[in-house]
Amino acid sequence: MSLGLLYMSGCHVVSGFDDIRFEDKGPSTVEQISSTKVDRIDLLLVVDNSRSMADKQKVLKLAVPDLVGVLINPRCLDESGQPAAEQPSDAFQPCPEGSVRAFQPVTDVHIGIITSSIGGHGADACDGVFNPSENDGARLITRTSTEGHGAPVSSYQDLGFLAWDPLGTLDPPGVPLKEQDTLIDNIRKMVVGAGEVGCGFEAPLEAWYRFLVEPDPYESIKLEQNAAVLVGTDEVLLEQRAAFLRPDSLLAIVMLSDENDCSVVDGGQYFYALQIYTPGTNSPYHLPKPRAACATDPDSPCCTSCGATPPANCDTSSDDCSGALDPLADSINLRCFDQKRRFGIDFLQPIDRYVTGLTSETVSDRHGNVVANPIFGSQGGSGRTPGLVFLAGIVGVPWQDIARKNGSGKPDLLAGLDESGRPAGGFQRSAEMVAGNVWEMLIGNPSKKTPPTDPLMIESVDPRSGTNPVTGDAIQPPGAAVLANPINGHEFSVPQRNDLQYACIFPLEQPRDCTDPDQVACDCPEAGNDNPLCQDPNSGKAGQTQYFAKAYPGTRQLRVLKEIGPQGIVGSICPEQQTDPGKFNYGYRPSIGGVLDHLEQSLSTRFCLSQELSAESNKRLDCRLIEARHAEVGTCDCNTPARKTLTDADLLLLAEIKSDPLHTSEQWNCFCELIQTEGNNLQHCQEDVAEPVINEFGNLVNGWCYIDGSGNHEVGNPELLNSCLGGQQRVIRFVGDGPLTGARLFLSCNGT
Repeated sequence: MSLGLLYMSGCHVVSGFDDIRFEDKGPSTVEQISSTKVDRIDLLLVVDNSRSMADKQKVLKLAVPDLVGVLINPRCLDESGQPAAEQPSDAFQPCPEGSVRAFQPVTDVHIGIITSSIGGHGADACDGVFNPSENDGARLITRTSTEGHGAPVSSYQDLGFLAWDPLGTLDPPGVPLKEQDTLIDNIRKMVVGAGEVGCGFEAPLEAWYRFLVEPDPYESIKLEQNAAVLVGTDEVLLEQRAAFLRPDSLLAIVMLSDENDCSVVDGGQYFYALQIYTPGTNSPYHLPKPRAACATDPDSPCCTSCGATPPANCDTSSDDCSGALDPLADSINLRCFDQKRRFGIDFLQPIDRYVTGLTSETVSDRHGNVVANPIFGSQGGSGRTPGLVFLAGIVGVPWQDIARKNGSGKPDLLAGLDESGRPAGGFQRSAEMVAGNVWEMLIGNPSKKTPPTDPLMIESVDPRSGTNPVTGDAIQPPGAAVLANPINGHEFSVPQRNDLQYACIFPLEQPRDCTDPDQVACDCPEAGNDNPLCQDPNSGKAGQTQYFAKAYPGTRQLRVLKEIGPQGIVGSICPEQQTDPGKFNYGYRPSIGGVLDHLEQSLSTRFCLSQELSAESNKRLDCRLIEARHAEVGTCDCNTPARKTLTDADLLLLAEIKSDPLHTSEQWNCFCELIQTEGNNLQHCQEDVAEPVINEFGNLVNGWCYIDGSGNHEVGNPELLNSCLGGQQRVIRFVGDGPLTGARLFLSCNGT
């Protein structure tokens, strides 16, 4: 059973299960809420595997039990919403007396990992010569090492992903209950198996887009007359996608990257953005100079590369197009930074590509044809809606900028308890970020070219200045004391103009000797530097030992997360602390907690209400629930245990439902009434904690019921309200054969 977004309608309109109230708005008035219910999850981890990522992969490895473990074995919560002192070892063990599961265990989970390395797009960079992991091609990986140490993890049907299947419902079966610990251990191995010798031009956005969305991903690239040509179709990737991505699952994508996204456009001459050597030589390649207009207005039509013909009517008298850029103006390490101003060309895929991929039923294939989006429509009647797609980014952003505040207004990941007894700390949700102008701090206003108000989130080679607007900590200049700014240490000198200033830093678990030739990645190769990563925390002296890890502003990932609204989840790749695993602010626990915070509501079979509904003396509501959905021809069936067919007396109600704009866009053609339980079955629905609900005759109870523990008109077992906040002690509960995936629900009630 699973549930799409809920809508309410009727003479007295209920606006939403998460903020329910009656309003007499007249006909054709419905409002959307974000509650969903699913019984299967497809979880895709997108891991940056460039140099300097090994330390972050290890932190993510430690957070795997927090993510996957909680999904497959949800915590038991006591009456105050706190985890019970003793937790069952698996999902099929009962909770301690006086506690219930936060949500029903998910018994069908696909877990896959891809990396940020998708090759050089036709350039000589990331061609796989140094290591095959420079181009993983957005295919699923199961390796445990990039050096050939250790056998790959055995995947489901050799398709590249793991399948949690404790009930044995898959054919053939997936990972059984007895191998729960093995599942967790294998995911951990795969996370660190991504390695850190992949492509230095990270493309996490394009990686998941290619794996999940791109209708016809290319198989290879070849150069013809100085242009990249996409060849063939990657049938292996399509086979992996078809097996991994179910049409009715909740899709959760979690990106981990310490740098900004560099998803270069495929085809044509865009590959030159990543070209290292002049073709046919061993001489470093440098891009042509930009025209003079780029210095003052990069958005001007006259801002082009000197390698291209300028548009008509552009004044080119000030252009200096002699030769190419010099090494200081064009470091290969910064080819993805500030491209339009520096080169006159934007080589990167537009942000809208990824927003559309997560929200639209149609996308364009690589030939420009508009086709069904594989996430929503091309898998044989997909029941997935945008509300069942989540994107999380654990990226370069100070944790202080996105943390919730304590009573003193300071960022605090341990900011006390909310009214339900749950931690109110952690990272802010999208709505909180909008209300608090957090997005302006992180990305500014890209459409108006307004920079972030937090100077730490400004991409810059040169040292920055200013003050963090949350903590009040001023940015410190090069040469300052160790951690003079507690967020990023301080700025540093970049004489070769080949690096950017940091958004945040955090201590390494073990210092790294950069004179050791076996070190794959080390940021302190030169003595006498002023890099904050290289300062001894005790003496404050900087040398060739690295003590801290770094992250750069992840502005492109953040822009996508902002644009998809409530489905976007932001976390910081710089953890607050890594010394006390018992605390919520340990490692990436706050980031993973943010993901779970969004998913828990989608996994709950109970929908918490803030406004009381009037129950009749028999404890039933004088309300009707109508399910609207699109069904394939011949598959609309209202003759199920929890449904019944509408009659001619319902024509006005049906007309009001059809007035919703989604009726056309989602092509609703199947309308059924979900049956409210009655008699002894009503009592079981309102009283029995265990699921599924079985009556005294041994039969499954199907339908829905209303439960109220507010103290005014108590109805049902208060234990069924444990997962609700203090001000929302009422629920609509579905049992048995409930709403179908992708369905929209309308609640029509008589009277207030």
